[in-house]
Amino acid sequence: MRVLVCGGAGYIGSNMTALLAAEGHQPTVFDNFSKGHRAAVKGVEVVAGDLADYDLLVQTLRTRRIEAVMHFAAWIEVGESVRQPLKYYRNNTSHTQNLLSAMEATGVAKFVFSSTAAVYGMPSTVPITEDMPKAPINPYGESKWAVERMCHYQSQAGKLCYAALRYFNACGAGNNGLLGEDHRPESHLVPLTIQAALGRRPDIKIYGTDYDTPDGTCIRDYIHIDDLCQAHLLALSKLDERTEMIYNLGNGQGYSVRQVIDTVKRVSGRAFSVTEAPRRPGDPPVLTSDATKVRAELGWLPQKPRLEMMVETAWRWHTSHPHGYPD
Repeated sequence: MRVLVCGGAGYIGSNMTALLAAEGHQPTVFDNFSKGHRAAVKGVEVVAGDLADYDLLVQTLRTRRIEAVMHFAAWIEVGESVRQPLKYYRNNTSHTQNLLSAMEATGVAKFVFSSTAAVYGMPSTVPITEDMPKAPINPYGESKWAVERMCHYQSQAGKLCYAALRYFNACGAGNNGLLGEDHRPESHLVPLTIQAALGRRPDIKIYGTDYDTPDGTCIRDYIHIDDLCQAHLLALSKLDERTEMIYNLGNGQGYSVRQVIDTVKRVSGRAFSVTEAPRRPGDPPVLTSDATKVRAELGWLPQKPRLEMMVETAWRWHTSHPHGYPD
């Protein structure tokens, strides 16, 4: 299948592009390189462009005879979304509407959307199922939920077959450890902790040690990037049969902040400073997924569910790329 991968030079997009190519598909990367890295995309066609450019989107979809679109081109920083909400609504929501309009104009109906567990906000119970209330507590989550609603109504109008995949915490390095996580700035726990182990930051901070959890620190659901991308591939293969699919993507079990830190210490064999800090507002004690639905309907089963496997691949990539991808 000829697939346009929007945001294909980013962390998840580059891993997805590599998997598509390995499985015999024909991916075309569409990226403005504001966050993505050219070094993460090799051996595939690349279109340097922005989702705000409707004419370029239409031209790309037509000239490459695109059959499906995967969308990873979003801003992802929750704190920044609170400080600059319009930036997130513009890029994550308005520009996605632009993309959907270009797809409609060119007759491309298959769409796999990178959504987020942030659409659930502060759930009253865990693990989280897909039918739980959607109550985002920040512009990032709201911007993604708005796109899900757009997709739903476009599907109801008979113009779209889509899968919305709600991620929990993607981590690790995919494609045999060749494609890693290099956000600038970085805000995710696993790479931040590895940076501390490499001496690239003075310490790693634990925000809150008095939560109602076994070790007092927050618990989150982590999923290896390879497993995440496999779920996308399975969803793509079902878009001929279904017009609407919505799934949580997580392992269904959680690891605490201290467990992540201890695992990095064990994998790296290095000691580093750990600093305890006050809780951050809005951090729930536990966020874990119920991924029963995607396992039952798509036959998806994570192959790298253990935290050690995730950290080991991430450590391997970061030690070979101590300063991330080359600029």
